[in-house]
Amino acid sequence: MRFLVKKTPDNFIQSVNDEISSILNRHFDNLYPEYGYDETMDKLSMPVEVADKENEYDIRAELPGVKKEDLDIDLNDNYLTIRATKSEEKHEDEKCYKKSEFRYGEFSRSVYLPQEVDVEKIDATLEHGVLKIKAPKVMKEKDSIKKITVK
Repeated sequence: MRFLVKKTPDNFIQSVNDEISSILNRHFDNLYPEYGYDETMDKLSMPVEVADKENEYDIRAELPGVKKEDLDIDLNDNYLTIRATKSEEKHEDEKCYKKSEFRYGEFSRSVYLPQEVDVEKIDATLEHGVLKIKAPKVMKEKDSIKKITVK
């Protein structure tokens, strides 16, 4: 049996937005499966951008309120993993919040880089809550065409 739910403007817009996001995410996954966006990622995951340039990957991650001491970045089998911890500020006087959308805890995100990168030349900076990583690609010599003579 189906139930009737009265759609208010707020939840109608939210449901349309959720449906559009779901369609776009599935379409993106079909085009670029190696980047692997997972719809089940919780709210503690960090949004990232990966730009595949000719000589390098430019990765940006939103990490508002995270200090560079609380970051851990590693590269393993072409998976770049960013881990961060954001601690809640403790105050002497207890506040009673009606609503809080601040996020605290551990954040983690892995991004697959299809081409090998030069680990020694990776550069990471954190400015104004945005982590920027430049990962230069290992440039391989182009295959040269070799003429083979028949004997």
